[in-house]
Amino acid sequence: MEKREKVSLPLARRMALRAQLLNGRSRLPNGKEGIAQAIEMLGYIQIDTINVIQRAHHHTLWTRRPDYNAEMLHELQARDRRIFEYWGHALSYLPISDYRYYLPRMRGFDDPAGKWFRSRYEKYGHLMKPCLKRIREEGPLGAKDFKSRPDASPGAWWDAKPEKVALELLFWRGDLMITERRRFERIYDLTERVLPRGINTCMPDNDELGRFWIHRALLSYGVALEKEIRSYIHGIDSEILTGSLRDTIETGAVMRVTVKGAKDKCYYALSENIRAAAGFRRKTPRLFILSPFDNCIIQRDRIRRLFGFNYALECFVPPAKREYGYFVLPILWGEEFAGRFDPKADRKKKTLIIHHFYLESDFRTTDAFYTAVAQKLWEFARFNECNQIVVKTTSPARVKRELVNQLKR
Repeated sequence: MEKREKVSLPLARRMALRAQLLNGRSRLPNGKEGIAQAIEMLGYIQIDTINVIQRAHHHTLWTRRPDYNAEMLHELQARDRRIFEYWGHALSYLPISDYRYYLPRMRGFDDPAGKWFRSRYEKYGHLMKPCLKRIREEGPLGAKDFKSRPDASPGAWWDAKPEKVALELLFWRGDLMITERRRFERIYDLTERVLPRGINTCMPDNDELGRFWIHRALLSYGVALEKEIRSYIHGIDSEILTGSLRDTIETGAVMRVTVKGAKDKCYYALSENIRAAAGFRRKTPRLFILSPFDNCIIQRDRIRRLFGFNYALECFVPPAKREYGYFVLPILWGEEFAGRFDPKADRKKKTLIIHHFYLESDFRTTDAFYTAVAQKLWEFARFNECNQIVVKTTSPARVKRELVNQLKR
């Protein structure tokens, strides 16, 4: 019979949160260095455009390093060149040291997969050379530097600016990199002018690629199913990953794990993490407010299996069909998800509006929890440049009095 390491469900949760820098004891350095290390340890930070509160990439980093500010991220990309943008789990900030492991995806550009991508390439591919020529001759440019055609339809994003699509195609192929963002607009430059000297650009072979992504995923997740490893970064060939997973088990770098209470699913973990896990103990709980795009919860089924927390982003759901709200944020208290709330930062009035604050039905509140959540909500309000908080409704209703009282202290 196959031998597997056995861990309890609480220990699996502990391993996952520790790997995600969410155990409250990550010891990241203050300032920009702490942000750089967080990105390197997590492997990617997903970028998103929704801004009812601070955008997801800022939020995810603030969660792990409360002294974070957006200028730190800008400097790491535009000046220090310690991070770059490319397609990871989605469009993401990535450690520059990982650059070569994205080369296979760039090199696969000439055989585009998917009807949507292929149609854009066929329609706008002829503009790639002239766009590349302009940037080579004029220096870094954004899409706004390219004039729309006279017959463009206002609001038709892709059709209104064909050059914008061409810039995206050049970015996907690796000819261009994003040298910086100016008010969130991407500014492109030639890759050879952005990529720092000394960065390894050797194409990894399949074995190397598979081993790297397995190590990356398990370092970030602590314990994970094979399909979770595969979904950590999109675009990895399943056969390569499966073969590399088998090889890393044979060499002893990775171990199969049974998580008690997880219905006999086969999890995997780095052997070094399994050995270290014996020393993980339950600590005084800390409170974290997570973005919907946070690395910890981006794989919704994973969080449901490990933590029993059912979560979905409902901003794309018709209002009448939403259960919790437009942009609901999970609340992590220690090793359990205590609830969620639906916020909006009214920047003109400098007010953080909490449309609805929910606690999970089986969560038991304590004075320490209310104190922690009030403190964190004030920190979150300041992060969103707000100086007051309005709580409209809560579930259960009795929570509102206690929460409001704590917020007044």
